[in-house]
Parts: sequence; structure tokens; C-alpha cells
Amino acid sequence: MQLVIKESTDYKAIATALANEFAETAVERDAKGGTPQYERDKLRESGLLHLIIPKEFGGIGESWTTTLKIVRDFAKVDSSIAHVFSYHHLGVVAPHVFGNSEQKERYYTQTVKNNWFWCNALNPLDRRVILTPDGNKFRLNGTKSFCSGSIDSDVLPVTAVQEGVSGLTVVVVPTQREGVVVNDDWDNMGQRQTDSGSVTFNNVLIEKDEILLPSSDGNTFKTIRSCLTQITFTNIYLGVAQGAFEAAKEYTRTQTRPWLTSGVDSATQDPYILQHYGDMWVNLQGATALADQAGELLQAAWEKDLSLTAEQRGECAIAIATAKVAATRVGLDIANRMFEVMGSRATASKYGFDRYWRNLRTFTLHDPVDYKVRAVGNWALNNQLPIPDFYS
Repeated sequence: MQLVIKESTDYKAIATALANEFAETAVERDAKGGTPQYERDKLRESGLLHLIIPKEFGGIGESWTTTLKIVRDFAKVDSSIAHVFSYHHLGVVAPHVFGNSEQKERYYTQTVKNNWFWCNALNPLDRRVILTPDGNKFRLNGTKSFCSGSIDSDVLPVTAVQEGVSGLTVVVVPTQREGVVVNDDWDNMGQRQTDSGSVTFNNVLIEKDEILLPSSDGNTFKTIRSCLTQITFTNIYLGVAQGAFEAAKEYTRTQTRPWLTSGVDSATQDPYILQHYGDMWVNLQGATALADQAGELLQAAWEKDLSLTAEQRGECAIAIATAKVAATRVGLDIANRMFEVMGSRATASKYGFDRYWRNLRTFTLHDPVDYKVRAVGNWALNNQLPIPDFYS
């Protein structure tokens, strides 16, 4: 399916309308789990899958700053949708980051032409997928875990181990290719509609030009993918925190009763409830400011492309790590503390307020936040920038 992108289209308004629609069924779908097929189809129809693709390749040509704020808005109402939507953008830029100029152009152009939905199968800690030569082609075998958005995807970027090649090799595989088996085995307590289960590759044929070959080995820009991942996560965490805060606020104003010894007629005047809201608000504003600042640095780094310096990249990584730590801490605090300002009746399953904590707790375990704090500390004390890897 090919979409025609109009210059005058207000994609921010489209995203807002979709977020409002997704909010109506978020609790029900969270309880159900499975694939958010309808919502994914709406994203396909919206044109939002082309946000980050440059105009020269037929895309919308939006900035990461705008794209991340849309991700954040989706996360306010449904962090699973934000998850699969954001991973599409992380996937679609993989040939740009890891490949050469021809691969960058081809995959950007084909994504627009075919309206592809990318997912994620890069998980660098899972090294069970092996790439082996087969004549002038290759074969892919093994299983990769935590493949977010895999069900109903069109394209899988995969990391594989290749004999004689240091590090991991990145391969782009059509999801429907013979031998690719997407396993419906995601059954975690949170992020239940992200289809983050495993994918098995059974002797899958790989063409040479589907292996992303760097156009400039050792170039700093080729390490920016982890910065993109971490700032994306930061905005999802922040969106969940903002969504939890707004949900608690609405409930407190309309449902919560004042405690019998509070001496006030309305819960909105309870001194302890006001104290909680004051604390949550201050912390949330701080995390938001840090995320916005980090997003601007990320966009600046992205625009540098192959001219990005190690120092510029490192300063961006520190800003992102700082924002991610703040968003993690604030988010988990609000997702827990919201019940203090709502009361016991808010624990009824019909409200689904527990999903904020379950989703955030599940997602924030992606990589230990302690290591982000350590990296920030090493910068703050020793002026040591983090060494680029798949997580920093």
C-alpha cells in the first residue's frame, strides 16, 4: 500500500486524534494482551510511519524532536502502542545508521512505497542467531528474543553472529520470508500488546545487499543507534508518568473522598494529597525539562550525520542518560504514589490504573538504570564520556 504524503498535512493533529481514540480502549486491550491490530492499521493509514524519513526519499522529513513528542503523547494513553510505534522509527533508520548510502536510500524509499511497518530484532545480548555463507548468498539460523512489534511487521532488522567478523552483523529481513517464524510467546505482566516475544530463523536466505555494510567503519555516527534507543525509552517512560499523573488528577477531582479526620470537605483540599501532588508535579517538570533538552541534543547530533564528533556524541549520551534516570525514578514513583491520592476504590480492576506501574516496571528493566547513574557519575566527577556500545 502506497500513501501520498501531502505537504499541508498536520501530523501532530493526526497523532493527537489517534491518541484520543486509543485511550478509549487502552484498559480493555491491556487486559486482553495480544496484537493491537486495529491500532497498527490506523498508524499505517495515518502516514505517521513516514515521519522520520527524509523528504528526498518520499517521507515527511520531521525531526526526532517532533517524533519523540508524538511517542510521548501515545505513551500517556497506551505505552504498548508507543513502544511498537517508536521501534518502527528505530528500525527504519537502521540502514541509515549501519549501512551505506545505497542501502539508506533503498530502504527509506521502499518503506514509503510499500508503507512498511518495521519492528526490532536487534537484541545484542542474545547471540543465538548465526549468519553463514551459502555460495554468493547467506543463511540465517537461530532464535532472537525480545523482538518488539514482530507480529504484523513487514521488516525485521536483526543482529547476527558471523564467523570471522568481529562484533555483530546487522541484517534486514522481510518478516514474511520463508523460514522466518514469529513466535507468539510474549506473556509478561506489562507492555502486553508489544508482541515482544521471540523470532526463529530456519535457514533463511539472505542476499548480500541485505547485510548492512558501514559506509565508514569506525565513524562516530555509526554508534548513534543506542542514543536513539535510549532517548526513545526516556520519552515513553515520561509519557507513562504524565499519563498516570493526569489519570490520578482526574480521579482525585471527581471520585476521591476526604479522609474523616482531614477537616476538609473535599479531597482536593486535603493537605497530604496536596503535598503529594506538589511533589509529583515538581519532579515531573524536572524530568520533562531534561528529556526535552536531551531530545534537542539528539536532533543536533543526528543532523551532523557522518561529521558527528566523539565529544558531541558523548555529551548527547550523558544528557540522555540523565533524562532517562530522572524519567525512570519519577515514573515509578508516580505510578505507585497515584494510589495514595486516589484511595482504595481506585484499585478496582475496571479502572486499570495498575497498568501504569506494570508497564513502566516491565519496560524500565530493559537495561539497568544503575549503569546509567554510574556513567553520569563518571562524567560528573571525572569528565569521562561513556564508551559507545549498544546501551550507551
